[in-house]
Parts: sequence; structure tokens; C-alpha cells
Amino acid sequence: MTQRSSLRRVFPQSLGGQLLAMLLLALAITQGLGLLLLTDERNRAVRAALGLEAAGRAANVVLLLDDAPPALRSSILRSADSPLVRFTVGPQAEAPHDSSEATFVLGQIRQILADPSREVRADVHALAIAPLAMPEGMPAAMRPMHEAMMAGRTDPIEMTLSIRLAGGEWLNVRTMFHRPALQLSPQALLPLLLMVMAVFLVVWWTARQVVGPMRVLAIGADRLGRGLDTDPLPLTGPSEVRDTTRAFNQMKDRLTRFVKERTHMLAALSHDLRSPLTAMRLRIELLDETEDSIRLKALVEEMQAMVEATLAFARGAAKEEPATTVDLTALLADLASDVGEGRASLAASGPMPVTIRPQALIRALRNLIDNAVRYGGAANITLSQEPGHVVIRIADQGQGLPDDQLEAVFEPFMRLEASRSRDTGGVGLGLAIARTIIQAHGGSVILRNLAGRGLEAVVQLPTGVSI
Repeated sequence: MTQRSSLRRVFPQSLGGQLLAMLLLALAITQGLGLLLLTDERNRAVRAALGLEAAGRAANVVLLLDDAPPALRSSILRSADSPLVRFTVGPQAEAPHDSSEATFVLGQIRQILADPSREVRADVHALAIAPLAMPEGMPAAMRPMHEAMMAGRTDPIEMTLSIRLAGGEWLNVRTMFHRPALQLSPQALLPLLLMVMAVFLVVWWTARQVVGPMRVLAIGADRLGRGLDTDPLPLTGPSEVRDTTRAFNQMKDRLTRFVKERTHMLAALSHDLRSPLTAMRLRIELLDETEDSIRLKALVEEMQAMVEATLAFARGAAKEEPATTVDLTALLADLASDVGEGRASLAASGPMPVTIRPQALIRALRNLIDNAVRYGGAANITLSQEPGHVVIRIADQGQGLPDDQLEAVFEPFMRLEASRSRDTGGVGLGLAIARTIIQAHGGSVILRNLAGRGLEAVVQLPTGVSI
């Protein structure tokens, strides 16, 4: 799990970065495999060339030995010898068997001798040589050089040829050569550099065509989630991205139309209910004052208050307010002063500019502060800034709420239980309105009981993305 999380931190998170990383990884793998294959083919070619050269010399020596008197054999062998190739004549073949790598060598020898039936053996094998020990007394400055030389050394290849002479003896030829070391020149690295540059340009162009429209789509989705009306997004990029953008534009139009229709219907219903409620209240006023009439009048007044609150909520939701940048510290200070001295306090580190819809957010925060003062006696407001957002904490000194009601009180028309007075409460829309407005700003609001006494409302508002 730790390795996976570490890999996630190292691996790029953006689409362009991941695409570039994957292409460079694929390029590195293919180039590495190609280099290994090329090196192997190069080694085989060099070994074949050296083996054929030794085979040609051996075949010519056989022709000389077959035609020369026995007294001249030693002279011929001495003249054919070299530091890397040794020729000897003996009764036994020193090559025990034929190697698969010596097929071309055998064919070359028989071709030069023009005798397909001539008995020829060839053995090719690698020699394992122990590394040279560090010479005693070597200066410390030369030790890294010696170690690097030993690390780059390759084990040699030995080839043994045994060719039967016309007299029945065997010509034994031993030669040794090293595998060629890997050589990387600037000319060899230039194609790799050009390929990396080409991959980078392709990824940059692809990312610009794909990531750009996707980033615009993400910003549009964020603005839609905040309740902001935006123009249709442009259809750019690949066909898949254009189809996604087109579907998003259609979804935005449907959602906007749905919300407006429901909001207008709610406002119309609330408005239409005002007339019959007013008529009912007037008729109750004409009745004799009895216990039933008093109770009925209270119910009508409560219904009328709910209708008025619902109408106000619907008007507020339908109203479009432009977003502006304001100092959140100053805004909270004004709200605290409106409550009254001694009933609300504010603790903030300094000015905190945020981009909001001021009137809507003022309404949401005032509802939270009023609830804290009404049910908890006082509102202690704390404003702090964290990475990417600001946090507003509004704590009171009341009895708190049962844990199972901390979320339920945000439902519309949900009144607080016995821990908060029912008689002094509203119609149950204050917290619902506050959460709706805060969520429309891309934020969140929760209630939690404090460890000692009281209830705290925690509001988070983003600062990184302008609404």
C-alpha cells in the first residue's frame, strides 16, 4: 500500500503528464530492446568476421602443409603464427566437437580446400577469466580507474579448429578474440534525442487538444454546481470530448429549466396560498373569542408564516446576484455588530478577500448567527484560513443537539427538538436556506456538539476557484 501511494506521488496526475510518461516509458523499453538486439547482432557479425578470417588462414596453411615436404612444416607453422592465432600439428584433434556457431567457419574452410569430404572440426566457447586483483600499493586515486576498467571488461571468445591433413595428422588452430564493447557516440544518441523531442511535441499537441477542452468542461461543471448561469461551452477537441461537452450543455439546459420551473411553481403556490389564508384570518377575527378560535387563529398565523418564509426562499433562489470580491472579515464583523454588543464576538487574523454573492451569503450566515444567539445565548465566531478554503466557526453556549438530529435539522420545515425552544423558533427554513446558499458557493456546513457545552456550526468556503 505504501509503495502504491509512493508511486502515485511520483507518477504525474495530469492527463498530459501521464501521456508523456507512458510514451517515454514505451520509447525507453523499445529503444532498450532494440539496443540489446543490435548489440547482439553486432557481436555476432564481428565474431563471424574474425572466425572467417582465422578459417581462411587455417585453410591456406593446410594447403601449404599438404604440398610441402615434412622438413618445411615447422617453418610454415612459425610463419603462420601470430599473437592471437597459434598453429600446431599433432596426432589428435584438439576440437572435441562442432559448435553451432561454427557452421559458417566449417563451410568457409571446405570451400577454400575444395574438398567437401575433408574432416574438419570447430569449437567456439567463452573463456571465463577471473578479475585481476587490486595491485598492492596502488594509489587511492587510481583505484576507481582500475575498478571501472575491470567492470567494463568482457570475457574473451576462444575458437579451436582441427583439420585433418593429407598425411593423417591434425592441424590444430587456436584463436581468441574479445566481444566488442558497447560504444555510444554522439551520432548514435542523436536519433534517440530526436525521437524524444518528437514524442514531447506530439504529447504537447495532444494534451492541448484534449486537456484544454476537458479543463474548460471541469470549470463549467464547477460553475454549474455553484448555481451560476454560464454560456454553453464551445465544442472543441476530439470527437469524444466534443460529444461529452455537447451532453454537458444539454444537461445544463435541462437542469436550469427544471430548477427555474420548480422555483417558479413554488413561488406561485406560496403566493396563491396567501389570499385564502388572509381570508381565513379575517373570518376568525369576526368570531367570538373562544379557546377554539384562539387555537385556530394561531394555526392560521403559523401557516401564513410558513407561506411567507417559503415565498421568500423561492424569491431568493430565483434571484440572480453577481459575484464580487469582498473582505469576509469585515462582513462577519458587521453581522456580529448587528446582533448586539455582548451577544456575538469575532476572532479573525486579518482581512480575507473571497469572491462570493454577498447578499446571499449574508443571509446564510445571519441565519446561523441568529440561531446561535436565540438557542445558545451567544455566538462566538472564529474565522481562519486553510489551504484552498476559509473556515467559519459559529459556536454557542447552549445544550447542543442529539447526534441523530445534527443532520436532520437542515431539512426544510424541520424544527429543533426540546433542547431548543419550539415556541421561539421559526418555521424551520433557516438552516435549509443557509445550507442551500453555502453549497451554491461550493462550500459546506455541518453542525457538531462541542466537547464541553454548546453547538458549533462549521462553514467551509473555497478560495481557490472564483465563482
